[in-house]
Amino acid sequence: MKHLNIERRRPKIGVFDFTGCEGCELQLANKEDSLGAFLSAIEVVSFREVSSDNGSDYTVALIDGAISRPDEVERLKEIRQRAQLLVAMGSCACFGGVNRLKNVYDLEEANREVYGDCPKQTMPTMSVKEVVPVDLEIPGCPVCKEEVERVVQHLVWDLPLPTYAYPLCLQCKQRFTVCRFEFGELCLGPITRAGCNAPCPAGGLGCWGCRGPAEAPNYEEFFALAAERGFDREIVRERMGFFGGFDHVLAELDQPQEAIHDDHA
Repeated sequence: MKHLNIERRRPKIGVFDFTGCEGCELQLANKEDSLGAFLSAIEVVSFREVSSDNGSDYTVALIDGAISRPDEVERLKEIRQRAQLLVAMGSCACFGGVNRLKNVYDLEEANREVYGDCPKQTMPTMSVKEVVPVDLEIPGCPVCKEEVERVVQHLVWDLPLPTYAYPLCLQCKQRFTVCRFEFGELCLGPITRAGCNAPCPAGGLGCWGCRGPAEAPNYEEFFALAAERGFDREIVRERMGFFGGFDHVLAELDQPQEAIHDDHA
């Protein structure tokens, strides 16, 4: 198809679900005012939520969900081999999401307790990038459809990918949203990556950090700020660990300060 004598590329896209609620996939089918334009810019080859087609000639694979079973590892590797570009879509795919909370338990014991003599396949939850190389990540729970649309625009028209060198707090200020700390609520906005337009604080809920860390946040200053508002370090750490995006940060904070300085020397 041509417009102004310019050949328009329509990337062949497959959308695949793993361990998760599939809410990120539903986001792609929502927002009816842009759905027609979104679908006209791509060729959907495989997307169980919206189509019965199940092709394998996709060039772009959007992965929704975490990896929590051995068969999912093999399936993901097969998808990676076929796809020219693989995109982790949503917090589960990017970080492991809430499914990662199970990793603190003895999974064999939990399996026996829940399923008895009929145990199910399971393993520690992993993000997509812990299994295969990932070309792009779009965090969020659920993912922000506008951000996915901008990725599609990048693929079709080579428009720049959005970048966010500031935390979520700035988007709250842009929306004239009163800080949730002022209401006595914990909010991870000062250390969380922007890009979702801060719907949770605007709706009356402090940020839970589903998009992962902002660029170069000052964690110790944030812990001090939270302490001033009555939230001790363990409460903040529990909130940071909910979606898995801050796991590497929490692991580093657990190291002795001498080891941290040695690592960055």
